[in-house]
Amino acid sequence: MVPSPDPAVSPRIWQVGALCRAVADFLDARLNPVAVRGEISGCSRASSGHLYFSLKDPQGQLRCAMFRRAAGLLEFMPRDGDLVEVQGRLTVYEPRGDLQLVVESLQRAGQGVWYERFLRLKAELEGQGLFDPARKRPLPRHPRAIGLVTSLGAAALHDVGTCLRRRVPHIPVLLAPAAVQGGQAVGELVGALEALYRRALAGEIDVILLVRGGGSIEDLWSFNEEALARTIVRSPVPVVCGVGHETDVTIADFCADLRAPTPTAAAELVAQPRGELLQGLDGVQERLTRALTRRLDSASQRLDQAAARLGRPSARLALQHRRTAQLGDALRHAVLMRLERGGTSLEGRRKRLGESVERVLRRQGDRLHRAELRLELLDPKLVLRRGYALLTDEHGSVIRKAAQTRPGQSLQATLAEGEVDLTVRQPRLL
Repeated sequence: MVPSPDPAVSPRIWQVGALCRAVADFLDARLNPVAVRGEISGCSRASSGHLYFSLKDPQGQLRCAMFRRAAGLLEFMPRDGDLVEVQGRLTVYEPRGDLQLVVESLQRAGQGVWYERFLRLKAELEGQGLFDPARKRPLPRHPRAIGLVTSLGAAALHDVGTCLRRRVPHIPVLLAPAAVQGGQAVGELVGALEALYRRALAGEIDVILLVRGGGSIEDLWSFNEEALARTIVRSPVPVVCGVGHETDVTIADFCADLRAPTPTAAAELVAQPRGELLQGLDGVQERLTRALTRRLDSASQRLDQAAARLGRPSARLALQHRRTAQLGDALRHAVLMRLERGGTSLEGRRKRLGESVERVLRRQGDRLHRAELRLELLDPKLVLRRGYALLTDEHGSVIRKAAQTRPGQSLQATLAEGEVDLTVRQPRLL
């Protein structure tokens, strides 16, 4: 038989809320107010203006809330890694039953353990020249391909991918995935960069993006490791580092050729919008069109001059003139069509287009020169210089047969030098 509990020693049965309030009253009576020294972690500001963070040291961690009235009196914005001293009141957050420190004042107590490590490594690597601006390289204006190092599960991958697809959909992106947080992150980041370096040495990529989103100083610490820093400075191509938010700074930022405030900004730095490239191509089109027009106008003038020299054979020259004009119109049309199609290798298209225009113009110039030589051989003056004369009647018609004349008719003989007026005495028919 189970004995009945003794009412004198049985514990009181509490309601949960009542017990939380009793603990809060006990803490308030026995401990409050309290002053605590610790390192800030997970600091965030709510839209209401309240601050939420944790204070920690190697032995423990305490949730803290600093409401808008007290937070508005701060002379600085607390950040993860700051070592601070706070004063406040311990209480229990009843909806979750959590122990919570409501902070009423906060002041700096030092830089914090993580930040002190950051400063020591930064000074060491800077003294070794890893941050020297002289070794920083400019970004390629038109990269053939872009390397990307980040986590497959990171929001940064989506942000960078969206930006690159919008601005440069024609440029391929080679992704080397790696963890960006945790104990294995440094090794994976170094391995991913090394893999992209081999592709870069093979001429497959021209620039590398190293990105991840924001977080606490502990979350970002992989980007403050010496092994990653030394790997970045060995890159054969420029590296753009976009880690964290705008206010976050890591050792990787100092080692990279260029720091971007966010992952999206890093993508924008290496992705000149396609529209801007096409605008530049429009300028090339305009210059080529003007040059082509000048060449065609010059060729037309040469044809006009040849027509004036050759006299009656000008009909053939006029045909050549029209043919050249038609070819010029066709060439202009071809230039415009090719420029409007767009393409992935704008520099290559521009070079090939210039070479094509030059070849066509050279061929047309050669044809025009040969036509001039042939037409000059047909010049009647060459025949007249051999002692012949050109007879024309009073209407300017050429006399080729004696039967075309009559006695007493006035004719004009054109010699190699000068003209002679003649009168027909008696035609002789052969």
